[in-house]
Amino acid sequence: MVETIGWTIPQWLEAQRASSSEEGLARIIAHVATFSKDDVAIITIASEDFLKTQWKQLQAIPNAKSLPLYGVPFAPKDNIDVAGLPTTVACPAFKYEPNKDAVIIQILKQAAGAIPICKTNLDQFATGLVGTRSPYGAVPSAFNPEYCSGGSSSGSSNVVARGLAPFSLGTDTAGSGRVPAMHNNLIGLKPSRGAFSATGVVPACRELDCVSVLAQNLPDAKTVFDLAAKYDPTDSYSRPLPDTLLPSFGPKPKLAIPDVPQWFDDTENAPLWEKTVEEFRAAGVELVPSDFTPMYKLGACLYEGPWVAERYTVVRKLIESDPDAMDPTVRTIIQLANKFSAADQFDWEHLRRDLVREIEIKFADFDGFLVPTAPLSPKIKDVQADPIKLNSKQGTYTNFVNFADMAALAIPAGFRQDGMPFGVTIIGRKHTDYALLDIAQKVLSGKERLLGNLGKTSVVKVTDVVF
Repeated sequence: MVETIGWTIPQWLEAQRASSSEEGLARIIAHVATFSKDDVAIITIASEDFLKTQWKQLQAIPNAKSLPLYGVPFAPKDNIDVAGLPTTVACPAFKYEPNKDAVIIQILKQAAGAIPICKTNLDQFATGLVGTRSPYGAVPSAFNPEYCSGGSSSGSSNVVARGLAPFSLGTDTAGSGRVPAMHNNLIGLKPSRGAFSATGVVPACRELDCVSVLAQNLPDAKTVFDLAAKYDPTDSYSRPLPDTLLPSFGPKPKLAIPDVPQWFDDTENAPLWEKTVEEFRAAGVELVPSDFTPMYKLGACLYEGPWVAERYTVVRKLIESDPDAMDPTVRTIIQLANKFSAADQFDWEHLRRDLVREIEIKFADFDGFLVPTAPLSPKIKDVQADPIKLNSKQGTYTNFVNFADMAALAIPAGFRQDGMPFGVTIIGRKHTDYALLDIAQKVLSGKERLLGNLGKTSVVKVTDVVF
């Protein structure tokens, strides 16, 4: 059978539609058979019986081959329920067997025809931006086993970068779908809050959580967004999208960039940032150096304030009855909830609202922001030596986004001298998801670039994303 590692959505779709039902199933089974049970990026590999059941359900759908993701495999993060596969959230003591799919899985399976093939590793309880906080192992970047994959969607990014799935689902509360995209040379689409259903997703901070998409290229990311962005009345935080999403910011978008980017001790990312800034300007984007202090202050609220108590509500029984069952760093962070009172929550929420209003006023005539996705490209050993402080630095440009009710799109932006990828993120107000894709296609169009770490290049053209 033809090698399927590294296929994009269109390649999978073409092959599956051209095949008999038996051939399509055999292709999926053969593909998953290449996975190793020792692969640290994957917690659960779908069994052959599971795949046969999924395929039988797919074939029962009328005109199944016309579905937009017919027979296309994908990899959900292991905090998203898939009936027939356990949900662990990277904590064996929390493990359970869901009896139904998360709504977003239902949509991708039943309305689109996609096939879940594994559950991916993550920072435990989706708490981290590094990918090292899991009893199933620290997930490395697909480019270098010494470097972090980024978290918390560590496994979801790693498997796409290695071509095991054309796309994966992550989650993103503070950057967990964007930072791993940078460390694995991927597209990381964090939709507007409420665009994707979170019913059947183990929450981190329920009011902020977003299911996210990791893909090799812009068209695949947009395809999944278009299919998955459905209002879900069973999710209290779901919001319907406008009838028409803003297709672009016009011929010359105006974005704010940090006037003094924070790189901490890193020296390799700054030159790539400067090069990317010039590429955006050459593509017709106006970039204005600006003071990012209010964004930094807003981002700091997420872990310095009482929002850690939202995470506590998820693990309350476990952390009170068997705290040693949790990753010690994750437990330390979540236990910070105990120091806050109800009055503290209101004080911090008022501060959050004040900072959001300050940002709204200060940047009222901007279309959005362009930032480095993360300031550092850390090694696993360095994170393990200083797990909290280094993780905190990685959230410099991501933590504020969901607090401010914004959409974000992480894209690749070249390679460092050590071979690790760099990336930037375009940020806009809620429901500017298409406009962010439009900017990205303008910048990436006509360029040959590596897809993940597959040794293949792809020319991303303006016509690849159609509105």
